[in-house]
Amino acid sequence: MRNDFSDRVEKAVKSIRKVTDAKPKIGLILGSGLAEISEKLDGIEIPYSQIEGFPEPSVAGHKGLLKIGENTVTLAGRFHFYEGWTMDEVVLPTALLHGLGVEILIVTNAAGAVNKSFSPGNIVLLNDHINLMGTNPLIGPNNDKMGARFPDMSNPYTPELRTIVKKIAAKTLSNPSDFKEGVYAAFTGPSYESPAEIKMARIIGADLAGMSTVPEVIVANWLGMKVIGLSCATNMAAGILDQPLNHEEVVETGKKVQNDMVELIMGIVQELNSK
Repeated sequence: MRNDFSDRVEKAVKSIRKVTDAKPKIGLILGSGLAEISEKLDGIEIPYSQIEGFPEPSVAGHKGLLKIGENTVTLAGRFHFYEGWTMDEVVLPTALLHGLGVEILIVTNAAGAVNKSFSPGNIVLLNDHINLMGTNPLIGPNNDKMGARFPDMSNPYTPELRTIVKKIAAKTLSNPSDFKEGVYAAFTGPSYESPAEIKMARIIGADLAGMSTVPEVIVANWLGMKVIGLSCATNMAAGILDQPLNHEEVVETGKKVQNDMVELIMGIVQELNSK
């Protein structure tokens, strides 16, 4: 990270504090096709353009809108490394959530299914990840006030929270058998992975492939946040089916599974707020 990262976080937090003093415990980063989840939660909407130092997403399905309430804060739209942003900018939203008081991060994404037993439309609870992006958001000078130089990643997705999510999924999803658990492999993109890359990912233990999430989760662990990761398997990854991949399919499948994702996330938020 650059030396000015903590200053950028502080300026972004101050932008929000001009509007509200709310200190929500739960933060959500919403991936492709899932922005409408924020409409189900109470809060004040703040466009990214009004947050100092924030870029604006350029990818379809990413609105660029923060919504903050007393219990939750959502970020509809993320910054991807493949868009040309630095890693500091990719993880700035995560650090902002922490600066606003968030203790539990729920991160969602759209991903390609690497595990052949998965199907498009499956919701997958992440239990681990593989960083294949060739970089790490913590490279550079470390701010010891924010986190340790060498943060532990033994449990990047908090085990006790995964247990809670599985119980809620069994009660809320229209077809609980569509709920899976697995490992997410992060590539840089923006090109979709080749069949050989997907084969490699499967061999080394990945169930899903995507182009986000891992940098945010690394920084969340560095900051001491608890993490829940949820993926929507929007397509079968390259080489599994004899058909090309396209982003429109990702967004469309995200819309189809949106009701289940909303029910699940609302159940998670309600359960966590009751503790």
